[in-house]
Amino acid sequence: MQEKLREHIEKIIKLTDEEFSFISQHFITKKFKKHQFLIQEGDDVKYAYFIISGLLKLVYTDESLKQHIASFAMEDWWESDYYAFFTQTKATMSLECLEDTEVLCFTLDDYKDLCDNSPKMLRFLLEKANFGFLASQRRILYWMTSNPKERYEQLLKQYPSLFQRVPKSLIASYLGVSRETLSRLSS
Repeated sequence: MQEKLREHIEKIIKLTDEEFSFISQHFITKKFKKHQFLIQEGDDVKYAYFIISGLLKLVYTDESLKQHIASFAMEDWWESDYYAFFTQTKATMSLECLEDTEVLCFTLDDYKDLCDNSPKMLRFLLEKANFGFLASQRRILYWMTSNPKERYEQLLKQYPSLFQRVPKSLIASYLGVSRETLSRLSS
């Protein structure tokens, strides 16, 4: 699993064995079963997760108990309730396994130590945060300016494997449409 982390980091920065040894000491491995929660709303958020294998959904539940899928996360992605992680407040979202999942994770203290003591990891984490911000901004604008059919087609184009791994009801929830509407969009 450590080799997957190294490959992931080295897509942005190259590391010496000594540098990676320092970095890898900050991560722990965790395994979760399908339907198991990594984070539940109201919990302390102890970790940010790098997904080695599996699939997760990040969900916000509103006052009427309707679930809104904020994101899906699969192999080679990072996920957490980042607001709660960085502010050390209670989770406002839940992170649930849609498949058996293996992750590498680190704490906020680990994150800070990596940033303070590894300039390369600081650069890596900054680039990942920037790319995440840009993707979120692009998604918000796209959701504001497109219709459900366009959102469906964009999701299918961008993440075709998601449609093989996720029930249509969850795809519909992510797109903000009913299951019936999704059936019409996909035909």
